[in-house]
Amino acid sequence: MGNLERRARMHAALGEPVRLRMVDHLVLGDASPGELGRLVNLPTNLLAHHLKVLDDAGLVRRVRSEGDRRRSYVQLILDDPAVAALVSPDVAGRAERTRHADRVVFVCTHNSARSQLAAAAWARASAVPAASAGTHPARRVHPRAVRVGRRHGLRLTGARTAHLDDVVRPGDLLVAVCDNAHEELPDTTGLPRLHWSVPDPARTDSDAAFEAAYTQISDRIDHLARTLDTT
Repeated sequence: MGNLERRARMHAALGEPVRLRMVDHLVLGDASPGELGRLVNLPTNLLAHHLKVLDDAGLVRRVRSEGDRRRSYVQLILDDPAVAALVSPDVAGRAERTRHADRVVFVCTHNSARSQLAAAAWARASAVPAASAGTHPARRVHPRAVRVGRRHGLRLTGARTAHLDDVVRPGDLLVAVCDNAHEELPDTTGLPRLHWSVPDPARTDSDAAFEAAYTQISDRIDHLARTLDTT
């Protein structure tokens, strides 16, 4: 399939209001099929049809949860330049805007890599304050995260880990950058939240894995920073 035909297929997939709303939602964060079904108020069979159209067009993929392996999440293929360009807020102007956020708090399990990299990268992309926290914080920031951050001009030397309960406050937007944290976050916070299904680089414990995590987080931050309502 040529590039022109591929782009036409993507545009055709987005030429339906239900699918367009689903993609607008996924610009900011990943979602389970059940979450998307509630968003567009569709039964399972119709939702499956729309997800297949988006999948066949190369716009979305399914990823298995690293936490509850029975779960899967739908995410836009933002590492594909064609998809990233198509859903760019600067071009499309369609992305859903979050409510006002006084601060963005990035959360992962150990607060030792993904959430630390995200908070540091966010500080470079937005004037909105950022923090990071963990549901089960480690004793220190992972050395590979510090090295990857340094390569990208992020300052993680001296960063400390913290528990979610000691960081979160009213007015925050929570962004869970791992599946375990997303699945553990209580619904009782009453705070807006997003989920980015970023694989845990510590499982592989290689520089390449930490670089891949940083790249995925950085791409997501670019989209969120341009769509966050800060007024």
